[in-house]
Amino acid sequence: MTERAEKLEALAHQRIVILDGAMGTMIQGLGLEEADFRGELLTAHNIDLKGNNDLLSRANPAAIRGIHDAFLNAGADIVTTNTFNATTMSQADYDTGNLVREINIAAARLAVDAARAAETAERPRFVAGALGPTSKTASISPDVADPGFRAVSFDELREGYEEAARGLIEGGVDLLLLETVFDKLNAKAAIYALEELFDDFGYRLPLIISGTITDLSGRTLTGQTTEAFWYSVRHAEPMAVGLNCALGADQLRAYVHALSRVADVPVSAYPNAGLPNE
Repeated sequence: MTERAEKLEALAHQRIVILDGAMGTMIQGLGLEEADFRGELLTAHNIDLKGNNDLLSRANPAAIRGIHDAFLNAGADIVTTNTFNATTMSQADYDTGNLVREINIAAARLAVDAARAAETAERPRFVAGALGPTSKTASISPDVADPGFRAVSFDELREGYEEAARGLIEGGVDLLLLETVFDKLNAKAAIYALEELFDDFGYRLPLIISGTITDLSGRTLTGQTTEAFWYSVRHAEPMAVGLNCALGADQLRAYVHALSRVADVPVSAYPNAGLPNE
């Protein structure tokens, strides 16, 4: 592992490590318009791009850098890249799949520059390359009339995750965050891709895997319990495993506790990103 990865793992065993807040809600607060998402990059694009937050790392980098700086000033140890939907699967909605590699590289460099500027010898700061769940699910059919149909294959997911993660690693992230996992098969495709990349690069980065449970049943969208989720991704040997989004802190607490009883690694938690925190 890299020297920075070793520092992060050591820190995580000394105290609670603070992750930044929600990128999406921060972007919403900026009140950006269509032109802000296009920048000079996609002035003639044939599809509306407002809402494609990941593009801002290329089209409006100052806005994203400002968000990173704000979170670092607030005390975050780790800032996440603006790449939650920066995969070919999700960018297909905007016909911008050809930009995935450069979006991830640009987003990583923005976050790394901000983190390095904020850190001191006594207070290192780290960058997590965010890999969201994509807009597809490998385990469930989107067509109720055809339960056997799948909108994406395992290999398509693997290739999409590999392209995104390669850009993040080339951009200099310190760790990878496979987050908001609602389908363990999607996560397995991502893990497969990451193992291939680690072989290619000749070193490993720490990995945090964070699932999401959709209601008070404590199950993921594809029906997994919290405990089963851990056992299905344990082979990836993550630095930490946890839960995020969907539920608020009070509702999520019991399931984070259940996860902590079975996981043999540190546990992470960041509840519903959209809830106000006065």
